[in-house]
Amino acid sequence: MEELRPRVLLCVSGSVATVKVPEIAVRLSETAEVCVVLTKSAEFFLQRAKDYNPVAWEVFFAATQLPDGGQGRIAVVRDEDEWEAWNVVGDSVRHIELKDWADVMLLAPMSANTLAKLANGLADNLLTCVARAWIMTKPFIFAPAMNTDMWNHAITAKQLRVLDEFGYKMIPPVEKKLACGVVGNGGLATVDSIVTFTLDQLRQVSLID
Repeated sequence: MEELRPRVLLCVSGSVATVKVPEIAVRLSETAEVCVVLTKSAEFFLQRAKDYNPVAWEVFFAATQLPDGGQGRIAVVRDEDEWEAWNVVGDSVRHIELKDWADVMLLAPMSANTLAKLANGLADNLLTCVARAWIMTKPFIFAPAMNTDMWNHAITAKQLRVLDEFGYKMIPPVEKKLACGVVGNGGLATVDSIVTFTLDQLRQVSLID
């Protein structure tokens, strides 16, 4: 009998740091089943990953599909997939299926815009609909990535407190040279730290050894 593996829902919002998503997804897929949820903005930045890290992109792309065109070991879903299978009451609704399927939700990178949406309960795309329906007995992890001034803004601090009250677990951003050219805090945490933190959460709920 094939061993059951934990299920990670890797949700991706619009940030230049999305170029690191192929590396994160591939690393996590070594231990878990991975489904990537992309916002419209994240789709745009994900395409830039081809140039940022061509090797990681090729491995990621190959893992998303089989030679016969079927679904590979990493699934990818987009906003337009939300209602594709729904016609009448009783049909499947994608955001409900995804929140039921996943053992852990990892939002990386989380943009300032998506932070604001989650803190205020908005559900205007597939990602935020999953988050709005998420059962909080399961781990919800987020890794912010934004400009230093946005990160240091009082609104950001207030919204982070709300997520903390919800029980969400943050992987803090790091200081680095950001896409705007400024050196400061707000950069996405390293791939290693994101993967390690996520696996630690799976261990805490006894889904991996």
